[in-house]
Amino acid sequence: MSFIDEIKNRAKNQLKTIVLPEASDKRIIEAAAIALNEAYANIILLGAENKINQIAQENNFDISKAIIINPKTSNKQKEYANLLYELRKNKGMTPEKAEEFMLDEVYFGMMMVKQNEADGLVSGAIHSTSDTLRPALQILKTAPDTKLVSAFFVMVVPNCEFGENGTFVFGDCGLNENPDSEQLAEIAKASSESFEQLVGKKSKIGMLSYSTYGSAKSEMTQKVIEATHIVKEKYPELQVDGELQLDSAIVPEVAKSKAPNSEVAGTCNTLIFPDLDSGNIGYKLTQRFAKAEAYGPLCQGIAKPVNDLSRGCSAQDVAGVIAITCVQAQK
Repeated sequence: MSFIDEIKNRAKNQLKTIVLPEASDKRIIEAAAIALNEAYANIILLGAENKINQIAQENNFDISKAIIINPKTSNKQKEYANLLYELRKNKGMTPEKAEEFMLDEVYFGMMMVKQNEADGLVSGAIHSTSDTLRPALQILKTAPDTKLVSAFFVMVVPNCEFGENGTFVFGDCGLNENPDSEQLAEIAKASSESFEQLVGKKSKIGMLSYSTYGSAKSEMTQKVIEATHIVKEKYPELQVDGELQLDSAIVPEVAKSKAPNSEVAGTCNTLIFPDLDSGNIGYKLTQRFAKAEAYGPLCQGIAKPVNDLSRGCSAQDVAGVIAITCVQAQK
């Protein structure tokens, strides 16, 4: 059974409600139809009902079991605006601005999650990452004991003996541009938890660099070395090593040569990139060259599940992220 099929089965065990604020997009409506047809999520679509139904009918998408809400005409609009004003008045929010924000589908959807009227939100097919995460942080805020919100991808590489039968978590490939050592350590911890929650196996963390065990020395390698020390000191229960080159992290034969005394080198399944440049390039190379499935960017560190889509996503990609969001909401 594939990774995403396992996720969908887990989602069916404890059905959650996911709100999709971009229901004017054909891919989102198709993904909603997939989730409803396969019965692994309840779906709320936000937007103009006539337009949503027209797209569905023209493309034979069955969304009859979805709830459709237009924020501009909803009887919750005033209530949500008042709640937003109370949440943000110390940051300069006015009642008038709050009412304007609540006409926006993403803000409206976040407030539904805040009020437990939905369990999670998926957006990003037509919105930028900042347009998805800004309202999430303003309304939902960060999870308890969380210092940093970060993003990760679940990468599923076909016919691959590395990682967990070809399954990896890559972090942070979508949000933090140039994390310092402390932030890199937090990304490692969060990514490890995400791997274990979604894949169901023990995480083995590789702190990636262009150097292995001091084969090169620079500010860039030192950052990864310090981050590794921080993880080992603060989270001794985690299996982690660094700094490691990619081949040292995942290829056992290379690890024997370059990091012979490491307990995790050669077997890493949770790969932490030193910056957004390398992370973004790394996941796209893996996706295109190895024909890997790439689920993300998924978010970690927000109080409730919110996930950001790539604007180049397909309907199947969105359907997969809906299932992952359901499983995250079961936590």
